[in-house]
Amino acid sequence: MDISNLRENYTKAGLDKDNLNTDPVEQFTLWFQQAQEAQLPEPNAMGIATATAEGVPSLRTVLLKYFDQSGFVFFTNYSSNKSREISENPNVALMFPWVPLERQVIIKGTAEKISKAESLKYFTSRPHGSQLGAWVSHQSSVITGRKLLEQKLDEMKRKFKKGKVPLPEFWGGYRVVPQSIEFWQGRPNRLHDRFQYTRTSDSQWTIERLAP
Repeated sequence: MDISNLRENYTKAGLDKDNLNTDPVEQFTLWFQQAQEAQLPEPNAMGIATATAEGVPSLRTVLLKYFDQSGFVFFTNYSSNKSREISENPNVALMFPWVPLERQVIIKGTAEKISKAESLKYFTSRPHGSQLGAWVSHQSSVITGRKLLEQKLDEMKRKFKKGKVPLPEFWGGYRVVPQSIEFWQGRPNRLHDRFQYTRTSDSQWTIERLAP
């Protein structure tokens, strides 16, 4: 299949250093709000790249659940492939592909587990079915079929039918502490605008334009 002629000419907007917030988290907040206002499907969906200690990479999509000046938080099973790789190599990258806005954001940093209290606070806010789902799936393990998941779900429904669903010991959040954040805005003729914020040794940020 020849798809070499599939292309779009990006003309929606430009990006200039003078218009950037000096704080990348504030700039991300603005772009995230604009993604929501544009009614993009799941604007909090992000790719997360991890790697083993030997540098073998893997990539998947997860959901950003909250962020602030301390970092970007997502939740997962602590026995999953991504968790095992983070335990070996905490360096990760996140990517938000806001294609309809001709934008993307790339965040590079280190991932660290959040506190159990913080994980519990989020877990209790989840829908009941999602709470049960956390108990059902031993993420990334090989299973014989979907029927096994359905049987396990029925078991968890019976087990917790008389009370609150507790936080599994094997489930919780990670915070990605950013070391660099890149904002990418598509432009005509593939001469895109790219600006990268890099954290300095005194926890300030430098801003540099990158070649497209």
